[in-house]
Formats: sequence, structure tokens, C-alpha cells
Amino acid sequence: MERIFTKVHGSGNTFYLYETNDETEQDWVALTKWLCNKENEGGADGLLLVLPSIKAEAKMRVINADGSEASMCGNGLRCVARHVCEKLGVDEAIIETMKADLKVKKEKSIYGSIPTYAVEISPVSFQLESLPMEYHNQTEIQNQIIQEFSPTIHFTAVSVPNPHLIGIVDAGFITDNSHQLSLAELLNGENEFCSDGVNVSYAYPMKNDTIFVRTFERGVGFTNACGTAMTASALVAKLNNIVDSEMVTVFNPGGFVKCNVLEENGEYYLTLIGNATVICTYVIKMENNQYEFLSKEDTNEQLQYEQCIEIVKQETASFMS
Repeated sequence: MERIFTKVHGSGNTFYLYETNDETEQDWVALTKWLCNKENEGGADGLLLVLPSIKAEAKMRVINADGSEASMCGNGLRCVARHVCEKLGVDEAIIETMKADLKVKKEKSIYGSIPTYAVEISPVSFQLESLPMEYHNQTEIQNQIIQEFSPTIHFTAVSVPNPHLIGIVDAGFITDNSHQLSLAELLNGENEFCSDGVNVSYAYPMKNDTIFVRTFERGVGFTNACGTAMTASALVAKLNNIVDSEMVTVFNPGGFVKCNVLEENGEYYLTLIGNATVICTYVIKMENNQYEFLSKEDTNEQLQYEQCIEIVKQETASFMS
């Protein structure tokens, strides 16, 4: 059989998007591993499945490049939001995800005419059991030096609902990612702290309303961007007075986003705003777990996004050279 897949990205976090009414139609793990193989059209970070929902406009599942399933993906959700809203002819919708039904909304473009969407990031928890993570019988880790990880970096653990360990670092840890790589590989292998692994992000303060974030994503590795990680990092930066604005600009290797961080009566309300770019569409032949690209049709959207990337290069040149 032949099926149409769309290649999309949010902040350089690249996915194949596929809509189906039959959740058991394919071996999604085998398909995703094939799609994400870099030898196949450059690969991707994962597969976004758009499915029917009985309680929302659509349901999203996220299969990582290694075949594992993520509970949420902020960058992917923006791409699904665009797909669903354009299909239904609406500007707002609710998308069902593994742990929450999330609001999505079309927004004013972040640059030029780049399609831009805002998505809710929820629920937020600092309880280590929500990641899960264990550390000396503590219930939380907030702005804390963990000697086993680093004698100088302050870490915060938070789930949104994907599990994140956020370290606030100076520029040296961004220009040289060897320390982050070593820690991330430790925490995503067999270890005593994170039984299911964890996304590890290093956040560097740039201005009073701007940070740079690099993420080692569980099931993927270093990625151009991770939406939930950028939002979690913006939250951590706001809580620790590293930024003093509710709207935080977050640069990353793949581009930039805006993260809105609101707190009311001890509850946190997080919104991720950024591009939802369609790179191209493919017709793929699928038979008995064998796959073949039959045709490809490009859009011109990536060209404008690359102009946006120049902003990132200019802003981060001092420590990303």
C-alpha cells in the first residue's frame, strides 16, 4: 500500500507526520526506526501519529527515533496543531496526548510569514517520583549542586510531563558539550538515579529575558531542539531569577522559541510558541515491514526558516563559534 507522510519540524526538531484512523495499521516502531535512519532521506528525530480522539479534536502519539514512545513533545505538538487546525479550518483546538489534553492555538508569526503555533505544556511537577528519579531519599531537586554530577552546576529536576534535568551553566559548557554528553549517557544507561532515563539540558543565561538551551534527548541524543526541555528551562530560569520576564526567548541549535511562564497560587502555566514548518511530503510504499520512498514534493517554507536561523547564528556567535 502507498501512504502520504509529511516531513515537518519545530525549531529544527524534525519529524515525519502521519494521520491514520487505524492505530494498529503498522508496526510503528519498525517504521519509525526506518524513517529516522539518516541514510533514508536524512532521517528524523521521530514519528508523529495523528489519530482520532473521543475527547479532543485529535490524538497525538510520539515515537522516538529509537522506537521508544514519549509522553509529550512540544515541538512535535506545534506541527500536529498546525495539521489539525488547517484540516478543520480553525485557529484553536485541543490535542489529546498521553498524559494530558492540551490547548493549541495559531499565533502571529515569530519571523516573516513562518507558520507559528502556541501549545500548552502541562502538567508540571517537581516531585522526583514523577520523572521518576531517586536521589538520597529527596522528594525534589531544585537549584541544587549534585556532587555525583558536577561540583559547580546547579540542577533542577522537573517533569512537564517528559522528565527533565536542567543545569544552569556558563558559556564554556555550551561551547564544549563533552560534560553534558558524559552525564546524559550516564543517566540514560543503567544507573542508580533515573531508571527510565531523563532528558538532560544545559541552559546558559544570555540576557534578562533570553537563554540558550542545548538538550540531550532521551531516545534521540543531542537534538536541534526539544520543546518541553526549552519550556522547562525557561521555567527553571524564571524561578531562579535568571530571567525576570514572563515571556522568555529560548535559543537552541535549531532556532528559537518563545516560552510564556505564568504562576498563579502555586500552579504553573506554560506555553511554548514557535514555528511549525512543513519541509516536504513523501509517498511511501509499505508492505510487510518493508518500506520504499516513491516520490517527494518540496515546499518553500524551509527557505524562509533558514533566514530565521541567521538570527540565531548572529545572537549566539560569541559562544557557539
